[in-house]
Amino acid sequence: MVDIAMKRTLGRLLALCALVFAGCVLAADESSFENAKSRLEAGLSAMVGSAISIDSIAATESPDLIEVTIADGPVLYATRTGEFLLLNGDLLKVSSSSVLNLTEERRVSDRLSLISALDTDDMIVFSPVDPAKAVITVFTDITCGFCRKLHLEMDEFNRRGIEVRYLAFPRGGMTSQGAKQLATAWCARNREATLTSLKSGVEMPLNECEGNPVAEHYALGNRLGVRGTPAIVTSDGQLIPGYRSASDMAGLLGIE
Repeated sequence: MVDIAMKRTLGRLLALCALVFAGCVLAADESSFENAKSRLEAGLSAMVGSAISIDSIAATESPDLIEVTIADGPVLYATRTGEFLLLNGDLLKVSSSSVLNLTEERRVSDRLSLISALDTDDMIVFSPVDPAKAVITVFTDITCGFCRKLHLEMDEFNRRGIEVRYLAFPRGGMTSQGAKQLATAWCARNREATLTSLKSGVEMPLNECEGNPVAEHYALGNRLGVRGTPAIVTSDGQLIPGYRSASDMAGLLGIE
């Protein structure tokens, strides 16, 4: 049997080993955190175009995540190496020279796939006389002031070589007056003229014909994260919320 003195000696040795191990782990954490701090500061600074400083980094209850406190900014969470960062629910990959939004890349892929699967016959399309230099897909609503403002510039969009393809997105939902007006435009024999008239405030009989695509467009917009109108999707999958003038859009699309 192990006597009492030996037990005490063994206990002291185990406690000493635990302290040494804890110290090693702490030193390793501090070294790892410094590397993470350097990576995150460099990557975030490159992303925003100005210097970003990190006040502190601390461990969390998750063995995989650290807590990052930005100087004069929010608390964020990152992997222990600082290679990946969580920001507003998005997963970002961080290098010393850039930050890549992996979640947005997935969104772009989804937008391109889902919109390309639509039939342009189910859209209301305003095309330039000459071959289009660029195409934008716009979720629109009749009752939206900025949608009307964008539509007033349709000739300028087309003159600049931009084809505008409209999808319906009734902001008030499928039972709203806006949804009925959108259906009226899509059910008309001359969709372009009817949509223009409705956006100009012209009152006309409502027509919700069977098989109109408004509900399908609305569901697609919700799936793609559309929260208001106009919402513009470019041919490379970017989602641009809100109104953009024809000249601004031409600049964003790289059209002279």
